[in-house]
Amino acid sequence: MGAGKTTVGRELARRRDVRFADCDHELIARTGVSIPIIFDVEGEAGFRRREARMLDELTAEPDIVIATGGGVVLDPANRALLARRGTVIYLDVPPHVLWERTRYDRNRPLLQVADPRACIDELHRQRDPLYREIADIIIDGERGGSMTMANQIEKALAGFGKNILCVP
Repeated sequence: MGAGKTTVGRELARRRDVRFADCDHELIARTGVSIPIIFDVEGEAGFRRREARMLDELTAEPDIVIATGGGVVLDPANRALLARRGTVIYLDVPPHVLWERTRYDRNRPLLQVADPRACIDELHRQRDPLYREIADIIIDGERGGSMTMANQIEKALAGFGKNILCVP
């Protein structure tokens, strides 16, 4: 959520000359509605089911860079799938930076609460250990922009395959 996974993922795909897919954008394209509408109609549980199916489909493709949704790691089956099918990159961004990047974004349903800053802190507390559990590479996302992160990832990818899964 605001870690830069889409921007960094696109750059990595360009550099490696492979397809890029953003799970959320793929869901929007297939359903024809925004993520907030999916949340409104189906709730978070319905969205997570759709997200898991999309993740399974995308990770089955060879030579692809995938930007996952921030909450994809909450499901143990998704974590196992990510770890089994690709190189997992965690863009580790502290909550205060995530807050600065997302505070005006109204397309993030989980942040449409009375205290979105506290929500970001809590989401980070819950998700960070799960990201670390499956990450093959951890990138410090606090310093530098997307090109800096892409450069760091390229250096760290020596010896890994082409299938890359970016986890925010």
